[in-house]
Amino acid sequence: MSAGASLAVETNGGNESTESEFQKGVKHLCERGITKVPTKYIWPIPDQPNSRNGNSSASNPNLKLPIIDFAKLQGSNRSQAINSLKNACEKFGFFQLVNHDIPKDVIESIIDVSKRFFELPFGERSKYGSPVRCGTSSNQNKDDMFCWRGFLKLSCQPLSDVLPLWPSSPVDLRQAVLNYSKNTKYLYLMLTEAILESLGLMDITNNENENDEFREFKDGSQLIVVNCYPACPEPDLTLGLPPHSDYGLLTLLLQYEIFSNGKYRSLIHRVLVNPSKSRISIASLHSLPFNSVVQPSPKLINEDNPRRYMDTDFASFLDYSSSSESKRKSFLESRKLT
Repeated sequence: MSAGASLAVETNGGNESTESEFQKGVKHLCERGITKVPTKYIWPIPDQPNSRNGNSSASNPNLKLPIIDFAKLQGSNRSQAINSLKNACEKFGFFQLVNHDIPKDVIESIIDVSKRFFELPFGERSKYGSPVRCGTSSNQNKDDMFCWRGFLKLSCQPLSDVLPLWPSSPVDLRQAVLNYSKNTKYLYLMLTEAILESLGLMDITNNENENDEFREFKDGSQLIVVNCYPACPEPDLTLGLPPHSDYGLLTLLLQYEIFSNGKYRSLIHRVLVNPSKSRISIASLHSLPFNSVVQPSPKLINEDNPRRYMDTDFASFLDYSSSSESKRKSFLESRKLT
């Protein structure tokens, strides 16, 4: 879920920033009044937004996402909604969810407090450590290029332990994120239940929703990621996020990967930036517990549909994301069996 957020970018000149300035992030650079995209943020021509050499699946302005009515998943037309959900997951890997019942004030509060967080001075934004991450790139010490974004990542597991470690400024941030995380966790569980049903792995009419497989989803991890994409003076040179697929089981945005044994798609997507408007977006990322092994569901493997992926875990993902191989192919591709 996202909303526009106006953050002025002055254009009073300025030279190429030093390495230490880059480490402070793109929001800090914009506040200094840059009028050119620094070299550190310029992506190679094949990866730039208007390049014809880029990944075509990451840029399709005519793509119309399917719409899933969450209310119908809870009503008498559930079977029809399940079929629509199955089609969306198989063909797209993304869908727009309507009538999800997350209160309007919960959404408005987290958007408002997120905007105010990124308006704080750099020193206030940058003082937090694990389980809080605030930065501009996945690995600011190793990445050749930086993304045109600032982010705040808040671990939500277990809430009783991590809540006191979340930023204390703005003063209402913790409560706003707490409300949002609880609502999205409920939504995640309801969608997961529906997705398992669409895969033929669960029948809620037989009260199987408390089986071991679903219980592991209930005990899974949650990460709230707040992104700030400031207005960019040269948006055709950079990206808010490069083409990627999310590593979890479900992001609100939704995608299922290894667990479905390739039956449900994981769509490559990227984030473009705007020359005149800044934007705040908020994602709730859900996965199995960090120490769990993710594997294709045995119920989806047979002679006609052989196993397509090797077992993996979150530690394997972290190791791969910091390796040189990650620049050549995605983590999901690296787990494919030949």
